[in-house]
Amino acid sequence: MYKILRIHNRLIVGGPSHNVTLLTAYLSPEFETKLLVGKKDPAEKDATYIADQLGLVPVEIKEMRRSILPFYDIIAYFRIKKIIKEYKPDIVHTHASKSGAVGRLAARACNVPLIVHTFHGHVFHSYFSPFMSTVIVRFERFFAKRTDAIIAISDSQKYELTEVYKIAPPEKVFTVPLGFNLDKYCVDQDKKKIIFQNKYGFENDEVIVGIIGRLVPVKNHEMFLEMAAIVKSTTQKNVRFAIIGDGESRAGIEKKTADLGLSYSYFITNPKEKTDVVVTSWETEIDQALAGLDIVVLTSQNEGTPVSLIEAQSAYIPVVSTNVGGVEDIVIHGETGFITEVNEVKLFAEYVVKLIEDKSLRDRMGKSGYDNVVKRYSKKRLINDMRNLYLSFLEKKKTTHH
Repeated sequence: MYKILRIHNRLIVGGPSHNVTLLTAYLSPEFETKLLVGKKDPAEKDATYIADQLGLVPVEIKEMRRSILPFYDIIAYFRIKKIIKEYKPDIVHTHASKSGAVGRLAARACNVPLIVHTFHGHVFHSYFSPFMSTVIVRFERFFAKRTDAIIAISDSQKYELTEVYKIAPPEKVFTVPLGFNLDKYCVDQDKKKIIFQNKYGFENDEVIVGIIGRLVPVKNHEMFLEMAAIVKSTTQKNVRFAIIGDGESRAGIEKKTADLGLSYSYFITNPKEKTDVVVTSWETEIDQALAGLDIVVLTSQNEGTPVSLIEAQSAYIPVVSTNVGGVEDIVIHGETGFITEVNEVKLFAEYVVKLIEDKSLRDRMGKSGYDNVVKRYSKKRLINDMRNLYLSFLEKKKTTHH
């Protein structure tokens, strides 16, 4: 049996946490896995419940934080090194940037046979200043030289890593799409829809357009609200908008809503208020939320593989998205949803209106979306891909060492 030490930035709500926990739980009997995670920021939504559901107890490295904090990062490095020396893994697999930096350096210092890193998204643009972005790219090239295999979660991300930012040569980068436990999104939907409507005060005769994710600048909720204002003034249908999530941009969202002349409510302080835009705050039962939505949108400026679009399609919901990250790998334009460029608000609103007005189009696209993602993003496919990749590398290592 081979041992894997899996290191992840932090267990917060989002695709990477699902991926990391599934890979920790389901790779036995060939692999035994220990999971290390960093400490989340207070504003981030904890996802420890995902690990709990799978019976996992991750080891927290509380000095490994989101920000660059040299003092803490050095302590985290030595703590990880100590764990590597005691656990003696055959593979160290890091996920996302901070754990990728600290974890790979520690693994390299301890001569771990196989070092693997997954880019879940990247921070090469839209997060930091141009100078800082350049520094990050240089660091990632440095770390890539100390890595045996790099995993991209989509072909478009592999292209960015190898051709645009030149992080590593193509032969070192492998595409392994994310995988999820998608079964729960398409069962008991009528029952879940009623729970969602009752909880947040939505009605059966309303078309609900939703966006799911953290309320942070890169998710571009301003575009969502501008689209909502256009849609409200265009369609005769009874339409409302749900923002599912919470975070630092909430005050800005409230102000922008008022500027656009839309009514706003925050569920935590004003439950069930009948407003144009409802911010629900965090919702852990995403399958319930999806059952209550008719259209799911994404307006981000940068993404890895947007999980909300995979989950939406696995719940038979059509999607409209900006063309970022791996969106084109998930959404088939005109078949399972629509794609526009970032901030192309008028066209985005037109597509949303088209779906609002035409229930049969929503149903048709929802069905195509379901067929598309369930085949490509299942848990089973992820586990098989990763198992095969590890085994082929370990074999290669053996033959080169003999």
